[in-house]
Amino acid sequence: MIGEHRVAIVMPGINVAATLARTVAAIPEGVADEIIFVDDGSTDASVAIAQDLGCAVVSHARNLGYGAGQKTGYREALAGGADVVVMVHPDFQYKPELVPAMASMVVHGGYDIVLGSRMLVGGALKGGMPRWKWVVNRGLTTFENAMMGARLSEYHTGYRAFSRRALEQLPLAGNRNDFVFDNETLAQAIHFGLPIGEISCPANYFDEMQTITFLPGIRYGLGCLSTAGRFVKHRLGASDAMLDPAGPTVRDWTEGVRR
Repeated sequence: MIGEHRVAIVMPGINVAATLARTVAAIPEGVADEIIFVDDGSTDASVAIAQDLGCAVVSHARNLGYGAGQKTGYREALAGGADVVVMVHPDFQYKPELVPAMASMVVHGGYDIVLGSRMLVGGALKGGMPRWKWVVNRGLTTFENAMMGARLSEYHTGYRAFSRRALEQLPLAGNRNDFVFDNETLAQAIHFGLPIGEISCPANYFDEMQTITFLPGIRYGLGCLSTAGRFVKHRLGASDAMLDPAGPTVRDWTEGVRR
């Protein structure tokens, strides 16, 4: 809880038994009214561990993808009355200790979306980010800023906080179910003029964390370029469902069953 604002944490993941308890333990006490673990088809003990930790658990019957996990989590958070929703990766890639700061930026800072950026203070490489990923990250971010008229330091962080307004208004249910979901979300927020804030977040790469590998990374990069291209075409008059204000929101997302 931040003041009178209800805060939910959404953790979409698959096979995160090795890091889930560590992630939850690092969340500062008193900030989260609910922690929702979205199990995207795990075959390890992730669900049992999440339940033992007191998390609400929603399980997909099969692996639907990272974006689908977010859709399910945001839907459940809104249904539970959340005013602010923070996505925390359960593989401990990002620092859960920053949840209060990010939620406060939504509540008190006037932002509808807050990003935990690994690029603001140049610590990504020091935190273990592979150099090829750093180069791709910087190149894509520069290109996307130019195409979409924004000035973000990073489009590719998975650490994000949302206002209720953003989750209720953005047509997120029509976004892709893979990692490109994150990029489409920012394109939508920029197009609809929602204020986006950033906070510096250290990179944290280690053996147990989950990270996109080279070939999926290529597909992700191409998806980001496609998103930017669709954004520009829409601005030039070619209608695109991704930027349709009447498109389906996460309230319309029907996958995922609560256990």
